This record gives sequence, structure tokens and C-alpha cells, in this order.
Amino acid sequence: MNSREVVRRAIEFQTPDRLPVIFPRFGISDTHGAGWNQIGTGPRDRRESLDEWGCLWARSEIDNMGQVKGHPLIDWSNLEHYRWPDPDSPHFYDGMERKFEGSDSKYVTTGIFMLLFERMHALRGFQNVLEDLYLERERVEALADHIVAFDLRIIDNIASRFPGQIQGFSYSDDWGSQKDSFISQHLWHTFFLPRYRRISDACHARGWHVWMHSCGKINRLLPDLIEAGIDVLDLEQPRVLGIEEVGRQFAGRVCFCSGCDIQRTLPFGSENEIRNEAKMLLDYWGTDRGGFLLADDENDQDLGTPLEKKRMALRAFLEFDRWRK
Repeated sequence: MNSREVVRRAIEFQTPDRLPVIFPRFGISDTHGAGWNQIGTGPRDRRESLDEWGCLWARSEIDNMGQVKGHPLIDWSNLEHYRWPDPDSPHFYDGMERKFEGSDSKYVTTGIFMLLFERMHALRGFQNVLEDLYLERERVEALADHIVAFDLRIIDNIASRFPGQIQGFSYSDDWGSQKDSFISQHLWHTFFLPRYRRISDACHARGWHVWMHSCGKINRLLPDLIEAGIDVLDLEQPRVLGIEEVGRQFAGRVCFCSGCDIQRTLPFGSENEIRNEAKMLLDYWGTDRGGFLLADDENDQDLGTPLEKKRMALRAFLEFDRWRK
């Protein structure tokens, strides 16, 4: 099987012949990213930068992606003069074809950084959005729908420009703290699930799998995320979620993309602890038919993870690969 087939079979529970690996730091990856010209956080070497939505990103002297400190819609009255980004603008896609170079036989992904909830609180401020869900429901629904419309047009434009060349659509929306999700399951189900479903349906209609990354303990939201059409859940804190707990409830219902815990095991664990966790993840989150992708978080060195720990983890996962023929 080539890389594309190995990843596809793992996601669709059709028994890959080995563990799919996404470790570009070490020159090993079964996937290839082909993104549009999204600004994202802006240049990391600048103390401040604006993204395409007009959100101001600020950084400390330590190299990092930054944090939104300027929210263009922090006051609803700013809507009167706010300029929405245009998803049909050609500059978003100029030169994108070059980003497919080197993708032969690999599983190709595209995606959107800060898809919905993160974009909402980048525009309005985190506390404001949580309050808006109760106090300004009509306004915040309109805001969410405008963002979803933007996302759907990005999907339309990429799909029409590169038909048949993409297999997966990935996005980020952090939904949890160390202890629980930010909002109740009921509120998530009624407000967010139908909007995520629209995006998933648009991707599935084009033959793409949907990959979602979220940090935090989002156990309560996992059933709704699966219902919303998520095919791959990228969860990098398995110890926060509970490896056995999540495996018992959800293994075989969604494909997991993970590695050893980036907060606890990788930075602070011994080689033996890393090996044990790698085997647990394959045993509990995978199934005999697939359902697990090994991925490296390229940003976790900000948390103090030495490269040697990553090598230990990669060796352990490959040693315990339950699908290798």
C-alpha cells in the first residue's frame, strides 16, 4: 500500500498494512499539506501582526505563535464599518498549485486554521462569546453563520481548483480546559453541532475526510463531534482525556490522531513510560481494522520536549505497530 492508501484505510477502518505516521520533523510522513494562502497567526518573528480577519496577534520575546490581543468586533457597533475577508479573493489561492509538489502517492490535506469557535472569540473576545451565547443569541448566531459561509466558500474554491487532488480537510478549534469543555453539551449540541455538520457535509460531498484538532478535556463533546461528521480527531493530550476511558467509549467510532501526551509523558516521562503509553494508545484507541494515526505535534517543543523524547516515542509506536504484516 502507498501512503495515501494506508491513511485512507486507517481512517475508514479497512485494515491498513501498517501504522500511518505523520512525523515530518524526522522526514517521515504519509500525509502532505497543501494549504491556501491563509495568514494564520502572521510572521512569528514579529511582536505583532494582523491576520486576514483584522485580529491582532501579539508575541513575547520567546518564539511562539502568539495570542490574539486585538479583537476587531469586541464592540458590536464595530460591525458597521467592519470589512469581512473575501473568500473569493484570488490572492488566497495564487500559487497554491505549487504546494502540491512532492505529494505523489501521499494523502493530501488542506484546511482552515481557527475554523469557527476560535474565530468567533478571536473577533469578539473569549468571555464576550461565552456571554453572547446567552445574552446576544441573534447577533452571535449571525456572526457564526457568516464565518461558516466564509469556510464553505474556501472549501468550494479549493475543491473547484484542485478536483480529485485532496483527500482530507483539517481544522482547529480548541474546546476544552484541563478539566472540561468550555460550554455545556446541550449548548454545543444546539448551537454548534448543526454548523459543524454543514462544513462536514460539504467536505464529504467532495470525497474529503474531516480532521479536527482540539486541545483539552472534551470528553462530553466527543459524541456530538462524531455526530457532526468528524472522521479524524486530533487529540494531543491523551492523559487529560483518559486513554482507557476514551478507548472504551469511542474506539472504532472515529479515527484518532495522536502521539504520547505532549504535556506530561513526552516532556517529563522516562523511556519506559513513553513506551508504555505508546502501546496503550495503540491498544485502546486503535482497533484490529485501524482507527489510529501517529502524529507529531511540531509546536510542542515550546513546552520543552527534547527531540530525543520524540525519537523514543516514534521507535516505540513502530515497535508496537499492531497492523504491520
